[in-house]
Amino acid sequence: QEYLDFRKERSRMLLSRRNQLLLEFSFWNEPQPRQGPNIYELRTYKLKPGTMIEWGNNWARAIKYRQENQEAVGGFFSQIGELYVVHHLWAYKDLQSREETRNAAWRKTGWDENVYYTVPLIRTMESRIMIPLKISPLQ
Repeated sequence: QEYLDFRKERSRMLLSRRNQLLLEFSFWNEPQPRQGPNIYELRTYKLKPGTMIEWGNNWARAIKYRQENQEAVGGFFSQIGELYVVHHLWAYKDLQSREETRNAAWRKTGWDENVYYTVPLIRTMESRIMIPLKISPLQ
């Protein structure tokens, strides 16, 4: 009963809610617990319908450019909910290391080619910076 009461009270506070069932890209590392402190960037890409395989094929080659500092945490795509949505989760020590790591990728031969082929597949994109809770295994 306590849980049902909580749900009823919570529903009065919610303005909207969205659920997704995600699968992990096979070429990404499985998310592992990390020592912190870290910040996390969740990049969300909404792709044009019919482009998921092309996106995955390009990223299977491109992920090697972003493994040097172990910043790649996970890559996921939607199976239920809004479709053709991709999420990339990256870990950084701070915003300065994020900038340095992203700039370093641009200096690597081949990274620009990946961007060239994937950008036309994107309808919208979003970036969120997140700070983990103390209970999170991703510190």
